[in-house]
Order: sequence, then C-alpha cells, then structure tokens
Amino acid sequence: MERQDSSSEPQRVSLKDIAKELGISQTAVSFAINDKPGVSRRTKRRVKDAAARLGWSPVYAAQALGSSRTMTIGFAPARSIDAFQTETFMLHFMAGIHASLSDHGYGLLFRPCRSLEEELTTYEDWARRKRVDGVILVDSLIDDPRPGRLKALGMPAVLAGGPDTHHELPSLSIDDSKTMTTILRHLRSQGHRRIAYLSGDPKLDYSRARASAFHHFAQGNGLDSAIVKFTDFDPDEAVNQTLSLFSGTHPYTAFIYENEILAAASLRSLNMRRSDDAAVDLPARTDALPGIVSFEDSFICQSTSPSITAVHRDAGLYGTKVANLLLKVFDGGAVSSNRRILTPKLVIRESTARPVR
Repeated sequence: MERQDSSSEPQRVSLKDIAKELGISQTAVSFAINDKPGVSRRTKRRVKDAAARLGWSPVYAAQALGSSRTMTIGFAPARSIDAFQTETFMLHFMAGIHASLSDHGYGLLFRPCRSLEEELTTYEDWARRKRVDGVILVDSLIDDPRPGRLKALGMPAVLAGGPDTHHELPSLSIDDSKTMTTILRHLRSQGHRRIAYLSGDPKLDYSRARASAFHHFAQGNGLDSAIVKFTDFDPDEAVNQTLSLFSGTHPYTAFIYENEILAAASLRSLNMRRSDDAAVDLPARTDALPGIVSFEDSFICQSTSPSITAVHRDAGLYGTKVANLLLKVFDGGAVSSNRRILTPKLVIRESTARPVR
C-alpha cells in the first residue's frame, strides 16, 4: 500500500511566513492584516502587499475561535423573495453591505422572513446558537419591537432607516421628508395643483414620514387637492387607485409612487386605457397623461414610455455605510444614535418634463 507524500500537498501561507518575508514581528503582521492600531500605514501597506503576493488567505474558523466571533453578519428582513427580485434598491443595498463586510473578512447570512414574528424568532435562534456577531435591520416600524428584543438578547445591531425612537440602536437614514419636498416643488413648478401620493405600508416609518411631508407641503403651498393612499406595495392596488383618481371631472394631474414597480404598472394601465376608444371616463384630452414620479429609480424608469421621473439614491453606498457602522459598533467605537446620510437626486424624465395643460 503506497503512502501519500504529504510534502506534495500545497502549504498554506501563514502570518509567520509573511513576517519572515518582511523581517518584522508576527504580531505586527497580525495588527496590519486586521487593521488594528499599533502599526504605521506604510507597514500595513507592505504587509497586505506581501500577503497578496504570497497568496495568503484568512482562516475564518481560526479567526472566529480566537476572537469568539463567527465573522458573520445576519440580515433577516420580513420581505418576500419576490420583493427582492423586483426591488433593485434592496439588491444594490445588499451588494454594498457585502462589499464592506468582505473587505473585513466577514460573511453575510441572508434569511428572508415571511413575517415580523418569523424575523424575531430568527434573531432568537441566531442568538441562542451564536450564529452571527450582529444584525442589520431595515424597514423601521411604528412601535418597532425589534430593537428592544435585540437589546435583551445582547445582539449588536444597526438600523438602516429610523431613527430608532427609543434610542436603543444606532441608525443611518435618508431624509425622506426633504426628498418629498423636492418632488412636490418640481411638480408645482410644472403647474400641478391636484397631486396624489400612492404610498406603501402605513406601518413603515419612512412611508409615514413621506406622507407627513406631503401633507405639510400641500397645506403651505396652495395645492387644490392632495391625497395619500396606501397600496401595501401591491401593483394592482396602485393601478386601481390611479385609474380612479384620474377619472371624473376633476382628475388628479400628478401621481407620486412609493417605488418604480407601482409607478410602471400604473403607467402601463394608463397607456392601455388611453388607447382604448371605450375609455369614456377619462379626461376629454385622452392624449394627456398625468405627471408620474417614482420614489425609487432603476432601469425600469428609463425603459418605460414615457420614461419616469424618479428619485435616485446610491443604494450600494448606503449599504456600505450601514455595514461600516455595525463594524464600528463591534470595535467599540463611539457612534451617534442617528445620522442622516446621502442626498437623493431627483432625475427629471419625460413623465414630468412638460407643464400640465
């Protein structure tokens, strides 16, 4: 029976090998690899260059054992898989999270949940089994039970959104109120005075913040009529609400939608109704469409006819910043309870480019 020659197996490059290559201590190499204080920038750069040149890669199991960390971050939003497949913002947001975590040797455990109760149960399971080092939350809720539950579990967490009204979690949010005001100023400048906002879920903090800003602007800027309808992110509901509000003797002339899926579905139905000779309940000038704005931008908004004016936010950068905040929490760094980051940009396209007639 032949013996395998163990010398033929490739040898894993160790921190000791890097230290020997550079003529420095193994401790200095470890500090440099893990971005710890105590070594200069020049040394960190030399160490990382040498690690790449020699083909060194981290042993995550050993890292986790040595530091009592799993090197894994959990993300368990109460959203359906279908929502992730259609909402490009969330896909780019997750890509940004992954980019930041992978740079620091962490992995992302993604576990979509069907309900808030399932999400809470998932956190309890992860905490009991020490499955993750911390979690990222999205979709802040009115009377949100998650921050308190995570605090009780001793699970580090950050919130993308918010702020957390009980100040139990640090958060990074986008100023949705300011963005809504920007949209309304644009529509008003185009002559719109009857504007509808077809929102998502009234339980979500950001939907309520946008609705509040919508009403505040309407009261102070002489709109003839301003109405908010919640669709629960259902495209069929958005279509029905749109067709109803665009019918009759006093139709709404502009619609703001919570995301691009709702906007595109409604625009498609409007186009179909406009081309239907039997659409007698639409305004007399059937060649006219209402102004349409989406609170989310994607290739969908660019590919419709007319193309849809939309709010553009760098979701990847947002995800990266949220992940960096959680890593800062791990390191014990000082973090503020809430910071508003990123300034969304309103991209004007054909759907609102012309003044209302």
